[in-house]
Amino acid sequence: MRQPIEIKPSENPRVPAQPAPYFHEVPLQIRFNDIDMLGHLNNGVYLNFMDLGKINYFNDVMGRKLDMHDISLAVVNINVNFYAPTFITCHISVFTAVTHISKHSLTLDQRIIDTVTGEVKCQATTIMAGYNIKTATSEPINPEWREAIERWEGRELFG
Repeated sequence: MRQPIEIKPSENPRVPAQPAPYFHEVPLQIRFNDIDMLGHLNNGVYLNFMDLGKINYFNDVMGRKLDMHDISLAVVNINVNFYAPTFITCHISVFTAVTHISKHSLTLDQRIIDTVTGEVKCQATTIMAGYNIKTATSEPINPEWREAIERWEGRELFG
């Protein structure tokens, strides 16, 4: 059985405890144009990094490279909390876990963490709903996806 990625608890009291262990990490490259006038990673870039984490997570969970015809989910809500600035010299990764699955949606927890210091830079909770790209309508979460996600996470998430 796969072991969770070791992440030390944050020393920042504002950072909530992890709702689940992480089994997925994507190292991130910060580019010069990702930095704002204050020398920090631009807030919008965090969302791009979260998207990169999501697609890599689902590729790995499903065991294949997904394309737009494979995706049966759409983002319906994102809440992001920023805890510390990220600078171009930081070494960061995005960690992703699905924490809950219902009939029509799933919830992801993602964190961008400095892999050298362990500092949590930001945390996002994202809700994705089942979606049929051909009919542009909502639909239940694909059972194949639910089963694959539960296998990956090593626990039951549906309910």
